[in-house]
Amino acid sequence: MVKPLAFKGDKKVKKRKAAPTDLDTPEEARIRGLTNESHEDDSWVTADSSGDINGPVVIVLPSTKPTCIACDTAGTVFTSELENMVEDDPATAEPHDVRQVWIANRIAGTDNICFKGHHQRYLGCDSIGIFSARSEAMSSEETFLCLASSDTPGTFNIQTLREKFISVTGDGKNIQGDGETISFNTTVRIRMQARFKPKLKANKEMKAKEKISKKDLEIAVGRKLEDDEVRKLKKARVEGDYHEKLLDVRVKGKHDKYS
Repeated sequence: MVKPLAFKGDKKVKKRKAAPTDLDTPEEARIRGLTNESHEDDSWVTADSSGDINGPVVIVLPSTKPTCIACDTAGTVFTSELENMVEDDPATAEPHDVRQVWIANRIAGTDNICFKGHHQRYLGCDSIGIFSARSEAMSSEETFLCLASSDTPGTFNIQTLREKFISVTGDGKNIQGDGETISFNTTVRIRMQARFKPKLKANKEMKAKEKISKKDLEIAVGRKLEDDEVRKLKKARVEGDYHEKLLDVRVKGKHDKYS
Protein backbone atom coordinates (compact mmCIF):
# COMPACT_ATOMS: atom_id res chain seq x y z
CA MET A 1 0.00 0.00 0.00
CA VAL A 2 1.35 3.40 -1.00
CA LYS A 3 1.82 5.78 1.93
CA PRO A 4 1.46 9.58 2.24
CA LEU A 5 3.97 11.90 0.66
CA ALA A 6 6.11 14.32 2.59
CA PHE A 7 7.97 17.19 0.98
CA LYS A 8 11.30 18.76 1.91
CA GLY A 9 10.70 21.73 4.20
CA ASP A 10 7.43 20.38 5.59
CA LYS A 11 7.16 20.50 9.37
CA LYS A 12 7.23 17.08 11.04
CA VAL A 13 3.88 16.37 12.61
CA LYS A 14 2.77 13.68 15.00
CA LYS A 15 0.85 10.79 13.44
CA ARG A 16 -2.88 11.24 13.66
CA LYS A 17 -5.48 8.54 13.28
CA ALA A 18 -8.22 11.03 12.60
CA ALA A 19 -9.32 11.89 9.08
CA PRO A 20 -8.25 15.21 7.52
CA THR A 21 -9.87 18.17 9.24
CA ASP A 22 -10.59 21.77 8.42
CA LEU A 23 -7.26 22.62 10.07
CA ASP A 24 -5.34 20.96 7.23
CA THR A 25 -4.02 23.25 4.52
CA PRO A 26 -5.34 22.57 0.98
CA GLU A 27 -1.98 21.05 0.02
CA GLU A 28 -1.92 18.78 3.08
CA ALA A 29 -5.44 17.61 2.29
CA ARG A 30 -4.46 16.75 -1.29
CA ILE A 31 -1.37 14.87 -0.11
CA ARG A 32 -3.46 12.95 2.43
CA GLY A 33 -5.85 12.07 -0.36
CA LEU A 34 -3.18 10.10 -2.21
CA THR A 35 -3.14 7.35 0.43
CA ASN A 36 -4.55 6.35 3.79
CA GLU A 37 -1.43 5.17 5.63
CA SER A 38 1.22 6.95 7.68
CA HIS A 39 4.60 7.57 6.08
CA GLU A 40 7.85 5.97 7.19
CA ASP A 41 10.97 6.75 5.14
CA ASP A 42 10.05 9.81 3.06
CA SER A 43 13.47 10.29 1.43
CA TRP A 44 13.82 10.23 -2.37
CA VAL A 45 16.35 8.22 -4.40
CA THR A 46 17.06 7.58 -8.09
CA ALA A 47 15.68 4.48 -9.79
CA ASP A 48 18.59 2.52 -11.29
CA SER A 49 16.65 -0.08 -13.26
CA SER A 50 13.14 -0.62 -14.58
CA GLY A 51 12.56 -3.12 -11.79
CA ASP A 52 13.04 -0.36 -9.22
CA ILE A 53 10.16 1.78 -10.48
CA ASN A 54 7.25 1.50 -8.08
CA GLY A 55 5.20 3.73 -5.80
CA PRO A 56 5.42 7.55 -5.80
CA VAL A 57 7.77 8.84 -8.52
CA VAL A 58 8.85 12.10 -10.12
CA ILE A 59 9.73 11.99 -13.84
CA VAL A 60 12.59 14.50 -14.22
CA LEU A 61 12.96 15.90 -17.73
CA PRO A 62 16.20 16.84 -19.58
CA SER A 63 15.53 20.58 -19.59
CA THR A 64 17.93 23.48 -19.01
CA LYS A 65 16.13 24.33 -15.78
CA PRO A 66 15.18 21.00 -14.19
CA THR A 67 11.51 20.27 -14.72
CA CYS A 68 9.25 17.26 -14.39
CA ILE A 69 5.99 15.91 -15.78
CA ALA A 70 2.98 17.21 -13.83
CA CYS A 71 -0.77 17.44 -14.24
CA ASP A 72 -3.62 19.49 -12.83
CA THR A 73 -6.99 18.27 -11.56
CA ALA A 74 -8.48 18.67 -15.04
CA GLY A 75 -5.95 16.17 -16.42
CA THR A 76 -3.88 18.70 -18.35
CA VAL A 77 -0.26 17.55 -18.49
CA PHE A 78 2.50 20.14 -18.34
CA THR A 79 6.13 20.60 -17.34
CA SER A 80 6.65 21.88 -13.80
CA GLU A 81 9.86 23.47 -12.56
CA LEU A 82 11.56 21.62 -9.71
CA GLU A 83 12.66 23.59 -6.65
CA ASN A 84 13.95 20.99 -4.18
CA MET A 85 17.47 20.03 -5.29
CA VAL A 86 21.03 20.08 -4.02
CA GLU A 87 23.05 22.61 -6.03
CA ASP A 88 20.55 22.42 -8.92
CA ASP A 89 21.46 18.78 -9.56
CA PRO A 90 18.41 16.98 -11.08
CA ALA A 91 19.77 13.70 -9.69
CA THR A 92 18.81 15.00 -6.22
CA ALA A 93 15.39 16.38 -7.16
CA GLU A 94 12.40 16.01 -4.85
CA PRO A 95 8.82 17.22 -5.40
CA HIS A 96 7.41 20.29 -3.72
CA ASP A 97 3.95 20.01 -5.26
CA VAL A 98 1.65 16.96 -5.26
CA ARG A 99 0.91 17.61 -8.94
CA GLN A 100 4.50 16.54 -9.71
CA VAL A 101 4.02 13.07 -8.22
CA TRP A 102 2.80 9.95 -10.02
CA ILE A 103 2.08 6.54 -8.54
CA ALA A 104 3.89 3.94 -10.66
CA ASN A 105 2.57 0.38 -10.90
CA ARG A 106 3.78 -2.51 -13.02
CA ILE A 107 1.24 -4.27 -15.21
CA ALA A 108 1.07 -7.92 -14.14
CA GLY A 109 2.81 -10.31 -16.52
CA THR A 110 4.47 -7.53 -18.55
CA ASP A 111 7.33 -5.03 -18.36
CA ASN A 112 4.90 -2.15 -18.84
CA ILE A 113 4.25 0.49 -16.20
CA CYS A 114 1.33 2.84 -15.64
CA PHE A 115 1.43 6.21 -13.88
CA LYS A 116 -1.54 7.45 -11.85
CA GLY A 117 -1.79 11.11 -10.91
CA HIS A 118 -2.81 12.76 -7.65
CA HIS A 119 -6.36 13.06 -9.01
CA GLN A 120 -6.68 9.27 -9.53
CA ARG A 121 -6.44 9.47 -13.34
CA TYR A 122 -3.85 7.74 -15.54
CA LEU A 123 -1.16 9.41 -17.65
CA GLY A 124 -1.78 8.61 -21.31
CA CYS A 125 -0.44 9.50 -24.76
CA ASP A 126 -2.63 9.61 -27.88
CA SER A 127 -1.84 8.76 -31.50
CA ILE A 128 -0.25 12.14 -32.25
CA GLY A 129 1.90 12.26 -29.11
CA ILE A 130 -0.30 14.51 -26.97
CA PHE A 131 -0.31 13.74 -23.24
CA SER A 132 -3.26 13.93 -20.88
CA ALA A 133 -4.31 12.39 -17.58
CA ARG A 134 -8.09 12.10 -17.77
CA SER A 135 -8.75 8.37 -17.98
CA GLU A 136 -10.14 6.62 -14.91
CA ALA A 137 -9.56 3.22 -16.54
CA MET A 138 -6.27 1.95 -17.90
CA SER A 139 -5.88 1.00 -21.57
CA SER A 140 -2.81 0.39 -23.74
CA GLU A 141 -2.50 4.18 -24.22
CA GLU A 142 -1.90 4.51 -20.47
CA THR A 143 0.98 2.02 -20.36
CA PHE A 144 4.67 2.74 -20.89
CA LEU A 145 7.93 0.85 -21.19
CA CYS A 146 10.83 2.32 -19.20
CA LEU A 147 14.10 1.43 -20.92
CA ALA A 148 17.26 1.95 -18.86
CA SER A 149 19.84 4.06 -20.70
CA SER A 150 23.08 2.27 -21.53
CA ASP A 151 25.00 5.56 -21.77
CA THR A 152 24.04 7.27 -18.52
CA PRO A 153 23.36 5.13 -15.43
CA GLY A 154 20.23 6.11 -13.53
CA THR A 155 18.39 7.45 -16.59
CA PHE A 156 15.61 6.06 -18.78
CA ASN A 157 13.91 6.44 -22.12
CA ILE A 158 10.15 6.07 -21.71
CA GLN A 159 8.40 4.47 -24.68
CA THR A 160 4.70 4.62 -25.53
CA LEU A 161 2.68 1.71 -26.96
CA ARG A 162 3.38 3.14 -30.44
CA GLU A 163 7.12 2.74 -29.82
CA LYS A 164 7.65 6.50 -29.65
CA PHE A 165 9.58 8.16 -26.85
CA ILE A 166 8.64 10.86 -24.36
CA SER A 167 10.66 13.92 -25.37
CA VAL A 168 10.94 17.60 -24.51
CA THR A 169 11.05 20.55 -26.88
CA GLY A 170 11.27 24.31 -26.54
CA ASP A 171 14.05 24.28 -23.95
CA GLY A 172 12.14 21.77 -21.89
CA LYS A 173 8.89 23.73 -21.78
CA ASN A 174 6.90 21.27 -23.87
CA ILE A 175 6.47 17.53 -23.56
CA GLN A 176 5.45 15.20 -26.37
CA GLY A 177 5.25 11.48 -27.00
CA ASP A 178 6.52 11.44 -30.57
CA GLY A 179 10.29 10.97 -30.23
CA GLU A 180 11.47 8.71 -33.06
CA THR A 181 14.90 7.86 -31.66
CA ILE A 182 16.71 7.90 -28.34
CA SER A 183 18.51 11.20 -27.75
CA PHE A 184 19.34 13.65 -24.97
CA ASN A 185 15.82 15.09 -25.24
CA THR A 186 14.26 11.67 -24.53
CA THR A 187 16.47 10.80 -21.56
CA VAL A 188 14.77 11.23 -18.18
CA ARG A 189 15.50 10.48 -14.55
CA ILE A 190 12.98 8.80 -12.31
CA ARG A 191 13.12 9.78 -8.67
CA MET A 192 11.25 7.53 -6.24
CA GLN A 193 10.65 7.10 -2.54
CA ALA A 194 13.41 5.07 -0.93
CA ARG A 195 11.11 2.65 0.87
CA PHE A 196 9.86 1.27 -2.48
CA LYS A 197 13.30 0.56 -3.95
CA PRO A 198 13.80 -3.24 -3.81
CA LYS A 199 17.43 -3.22 -2.60
CA LEU A 200 16.82 -0.59 0.06
CA LYS A 201 13.58 -2.29 1.10
CA ALA A 202 15.38 -5.62 1.44
CA ASN A 203 18.14 -4.01 3.52
CA LYS A 204 15.55 -2.43 5.78
CA GLU A 205 13.76 -5.76 6.26
CA MET A 206 17.10 -7.43 6.99
CA LYS A 207 17.96 -4.85 9.63
CA ALA A 208 14.51 -5.31 11.16
CA LYS A 209 15.16 -9.03 11.47
CA GLU A 210 18.49 -8.30 13.17
CA LYS A 211 16.79 -6.15 15.79
CA ILE A 212 16.52 -8.62 18.65
CA SER A 213 18.23 -8.11 21.97
CA LYS A 214 20.61 -10.48 23.70
CA LYS A 215 18.09 -10.70 26.55
CA ASP A 216 15.33 -11.86 24.17
CA LEU A 217 17.63 -14.51 22.72
CA GLU A 218 18.59 -15.72 26.20
CA ILE A 219 14.92 -16.04 27.12
CA ALA A 220 14.33 -18.10 23.95
CA VAL A 221 17.31 -20.37 24.70
CA GLY A 222 16.72 -20.55 28.44
CA ARG A 223 20.22 -19.64 29.60
CA LYS A 224 22.98 -17.02 29.38
CA LEU A 225 24.59 -16.75 25.95
CA GLU A 226 28.14 -16.11 24.81
CA ASP A 227 28.73 -13.26 22.35
CA ASP A 228 29.49 -15.64 19.48
CA GLU A 229 26.18 -17.46 20.13
CA VAL A 230 24.30 -14.17 20.00
CA ARG A 231 25.94 -13.31 16.66
CA LYS A 232 25.13 -16.80 15.35
CA LEU A 233 21.44 -16.50 16.23
CA LYS A 234 21.10 -12.96 14.83
CA LYS A 235 22.67 -14.10 11.56
CA ALA A 236 20.28 -17.06 11.48
CA ARG A 237 17.27 -14.71 11.76
CA VAL A 238 18.46 -12.96 8.61
CA GLU A 239 19.28 -16.12 6.69
CA GLY A 240 16.04 -17.90 7.61
CA ASP A 241 17.32 -20.84 9.65
CA TYR A 242 16.78 -19.27 13.08
CA HIS A 243 14.77 -22.13 14.60
CA GLU A 244 17.35 -24.75 13.56
CA LYS A 245 20.21 -22.71 15.03
CA LEU A 246 18.18 -22.01 18.16
CA LEU A 247 17.72 -25.74 18.67
CA ASP A 248 21.46 -26.31 18.14
CA VAL A 249 22.32 -23.71 20.80
CA ARG A 250 19.82 -25.24 23.24
CA VAL A 251 21.26 -28.73 22.72
CA LYS A 252 24.81 -27.41 23.14
CA GLY A 253 23.77 -25.83 26.44
CA LYS A 254 22.44 -29.13 27.75
CA HIS A 255 25.62 -30.95 26.75
CA ASP A 256 27.78 -28.32 28.47
CA LYS A 257 25.63 -28.59 31.61
CA TYR A 258 26.22 -32.33 32.00
CA SER A 259 29.81 -32.56 30.72
